[in-house]
Amino acid sequence: AQHLEDDKATETYEEIQPFMDKIHNQHKALKKSSKMRQEFTANVSHELKTPLTSISGYAELIEHRMASAQDVPRFAGEIHRSANRLLSMINDIIRLSELDVMETEDMVFERVPLYVLAESCVDMLQLKAEKHNVTLELKGTPCHMAGNREMVEEILYNLCDNAIRYNNKGGSVTITVLPVDNQVVLSVKDTGIGISKEHQERIFERFY
Repeated sequence: AQHLEDDKATETYEEIQPFMDKIHNQHKALKKSSKMRQEFTANVSHELKTPLTSISGYAELIEHRMASAQDVPRFAGEIHRSANRLLSMINDIIRLSELDVMETEDMVFERVPLYVLAESCVDMLQLKAEKHNVTLELKGTPCHMAGNREMVEEILYNLCDNAIRYNNKGGSVTITVLPVDNQVVLSVKDTGIGISKEHQERIFERFY
């Protein structure tokens, strides 16, 4: 117990070593989990603070009549946008909490037509893509996968929405759905700004 940080600090009988290794591994996992929770809290706090600061600042200007009549609609628009951003993040946090308590056994799995869902997603985001001057293209063949339809739709939308949002003007997003070696492969490729190499290992950490 006094040397949990050092795998080699304690000499023991050969028969007990697997038990000691398990204790060390569990300790490392707990430390990693604790660090991730702390970083998640810090990242969420930072993300929530930005729109709240904007809302508070514009509201204060209006409250103290420091905004001209011409500025009020613009300030109200900024408050509205920040409030929507805040609501979106809170919904994300609620969704993550729901997924944490959801058991796999509780999910409804069915035969999901992935290519058809990708088509629907492209249709849904077509207008947004045009506004960002981005071209959407769907490739592949109709195929099915076993999964939860609602979650698959959510994954598709999030991937394509981000590919549009962080793209360059005149860029493109290519969605590919193909059966490969008895599996279904989904690919969303864009010509956007990308993610720096040093951050790529952590992109699935919440709110990183």
